[in-house]
Amino acid sequence: MSNRHRPSLKALQYLLALHQEQNFNRAAKQCFVSQSTLSTAIQNLEEQLNCQVIERDHKRFHFTPTGEQVVLRTKQILAQVDDLLAFTADQSGDMQGEISIGCIPTIAPYLLPRLIESCAVQFPKLTLMLREDTTENLLKLLQQNRIDLLVLALPVDTGDLMVKTLFHDNFMLVGHPEVIDPFPASGIGKDVPDHSIFLLEKEHCLSDHAVSACQLKGGNKIHPFSATSLHTLVQMMRQKAGASYFPKMAIDNGILNGTELESRSLAGNQAYREIGLVWRPTTARLKTFMQLGECIKFLFAKD
Repeated sequence: MSNRHRPSLKALQYLLALHQEQNFNRAAKQCFVSQSTLSTAIQNLEEQLNCQVIERDHKRFHFTPTGEQVVLRTKQILAQVDDLLAFTADQSGDMQGEISIGCIPTIAPYLLPRLIESCAVQFPKLTLMLREDTTENLLKLLQQNRIDLLVLALPVDTGDLMVKTLFHDNFMLVGHPEVIDPFPASGIGKDVPDHSIFLLEKEHCLSDHAVSACQLKGGNKIHPFSATSLHTLVQMMRQKAGASYFPKMAIDNGILNGTELESRSLAGNQAYREIGLVWRPTTARLKTFMQLGECIKFLFAKD
């Protein structure tokens, strides 16, 4: 096959974006091009491949069986290209180039600023591209080769992805003194008042980790109302509505500053979540990932 018949990587990226979004307008926005540019590129791609990838009418479209197979191979091709770029970046030295890092909302605001500041000093040739999202979404992005490395709270089902635990992030009881003074000395377990604990919505893994670590399973300790962020929980605690369990990482970074709320350690510091790295086993940048992990451990494991 001559070079003129080979589709460009850009056209393949457009195709993958269209398959992911199932909408021309959204796919074009994801690729930062006009809808007409994307549509023309897909038509040119079909001519180059000499097959019909999608069936269209005036209002809708769907991928043909052949088109679905083309998408599968496109994902493999783009993943190999990403690995090639990562490999060549590593050949010029560790801690250089660009790495995309995903982080969950209950970690990102407290870890990423310190990590960026440290990397700017230690690794000036390294650029971190940041994405904040839920655990579920970040794992999908990692598996789709759209992000390089994740910093997550563990345990979590990561399938065949690679995982390295970095440090423990203790849970602490948070609330107005009038609310948490009657709590048991341990701060956890069956003696916690019923419906007294407010947590985040279910898509935040922090809630599951808190329920498990603070021994709240199988009871009525958790209030049915849930919040969307730790900052929202702070405002609820200020109204003396109840108490909550916050990660020490957030408290150390001043989330309670300027409020009358207090935080208290839990019995034996045995209630915690683990903070770790998650990456694809095929990566060529393992050395860089491990060095980033050591940097994170240095910043937080000693806190």
